[in-house]
Amino acid sequence: MWFGEPTLEAVQELHEQLRVRGEQLALAESCTGGLLGAAITAVGGSSDVFDLGMVTYSNAAKIELLGVPSQTIDHTGAVSGPTARAMAVGVRDQLDEIDWAISITGLAGPAGGRPGKPVGTVYIGVATSVNAGEQSFARRYRFDGNRDSIRIQTVKAAIDLAIDTIDQSPKPS
Repeated sequence: MWFGEPTLEAVQELHEQLRVRGEQLALAESCTGGLLGAAITAVGGSSDVFDLGMVTYSNAAKIELLGVPSQTIDHTGAVSGPTARAMAVGVRDQLDEIDWAISITGLAGPAGGRPGKPVGTVYIGVATSVNAGEQSFARRYRFDGNRDSIRIQTVKAAIDLAIDTIDQSPKPS
């Protein structure tokens, strides 16, 4: 199994948060290639809280399937906060039942890095339609290690970010 105990424990916590709130999660992944979805479904009961996962690796898939504006990718790149936000909003908007969406875009390496965006640069986006209307944001991360290590660190960071964000959000009335 790719995931260690801390990641699986975090997934259980995320499941419980969503289950108690009666909310659903969707994912849009790029550099993790479905590993976040694999982690979410590695723990029993995921069908209660997990609705949709999309791996949109290419820019064309991000644009065509998630509705990421081509201008966003042209101006800020596929690995950027605006792209991560747009990916999260795009997957959230796929189905009416989705309350939370997490997106990941980054450079897992070993190639592809450049000044300002070295290998290990990752953006994780969050979008929600809970409570005060639609909201979204993205956070930048910088991970070290080889490709597998960067991808695993990204999965754990995405789960932790989801837990923290949901925890800070008032429960729907």
